[in-house]
Amino acid sequence: MGKGTRMVEEIDLTVAVTGPTGTLGFGLMPHVQLDGRVTRVVGLARRRFDPADHGWSTMEYLRGDVRDRETLERAFAGADAVVHLAFSVVGPLSVGSGRRRAARQVNVDGTLNAFRAAVAAGARRFVYASSVAAYGFHRDNPVGMTEDWPVRPAEHLPYAQDKAEVEQLLVAEAEAAPQTELYVVRPPIVVGPHTVGAKLPGPLATLAELLDGRPRRLPVPVPALVPDLPLQLVHELDVGRALLQCAVGAGPPGAYNVAADEVLTLPEVAREFGVLPVPVPAGPVQAAARLAAELPLLPPVARWVEAAGHPAVVDTTRAKTRLDWTPRFSARDALRAALG
Repeated sequence: MGKGTRMVEEIDLTVAVTGPTGTLGFGLMPHVQLDGRVTRVVGLARRRFDPADHGWSTMEYLRGDVRDRETLERAFAGADAVVHLAFSVVGPLSVGSGRRRAARQVNVDGTLNAFRAAVAAGARRFVYASSVAAYGFHRDNPVGMTEDWPVRPAEHLPYAQDKAEVEQLLVAEAEAAPQTELYVVRPPIVVGPHTVGAKLPGPLATLAELLDGRPRRLPVPVPALVPDLPLQLVHELDVGRALLQCAVGAGPPGAYNVAADEVLTLPEVAREFGVLPVPVPAGPVQAAARLAAELPLLPPVARWVEAAGHPAVVDTTRAKTRLDWTPRFSARDALRAALG
């Protein structure tokens, strides 16, 4: 069996998952539960939880932090694959450089710890949940980027900067440890029943936090100016299937874009939230966004303005052809699942 395909015919596989209680974990675990190849899952999380509460009968819970290498090695012992979902997003209403430093320790240092612990434990695959934000929001990015386009840190948005930096560091780590194959999954905004407000883009995240941390429709329609920009979404369960395919499927290692086939516009998204959008032409908004992103001392929510300067829109052909993956939810249905 060739490189990147040797696990597909095996059974009794053990998969370790960091950060299983987030949106991506709830997207992954239903598929794991139904996959007969995986008989044991070790879930590592900072906060205590009971897998049985979610019907995750194959999961063993271990409390720990990705910044602790010893805990990671204990969690990954005997794992055939590690799926790394743990990632810290500084909330849109959060302030202070201390929160940013703590997030970076989890995102960058924690991910390197996880990969090195996976190598030390003898795991054959390491699956990292990245983001299309890793491409940055650069003006020369093509519309419909493939995985061959380079990841480049955004100029101002910390979330995107961390995603790009981690990918670059992981590639170097994987070259030094070829016995552990590296898979990278790059979704756009992930939505579904378990979406939390902080994972939505800037203004929508603020709205969600003000509405008790969950995205939902406004009780009364509100008119607003909304830029006519494209927005890709993907359902949490569709991302979960891609993660599982990377962990135990036949696809070769590498990076994979995953997104719903339908590309929405921000006015269309606004209508789903109960906003009465007045569309604004994209060109002037993008120019203004690029200028605004250069302003010093922007609060966390305002830094998402950089994404409006040149929205990331990706091509998903590689995942469809090499992972045997296709999205089962449209972007609109995925958003409606998040809004309930």
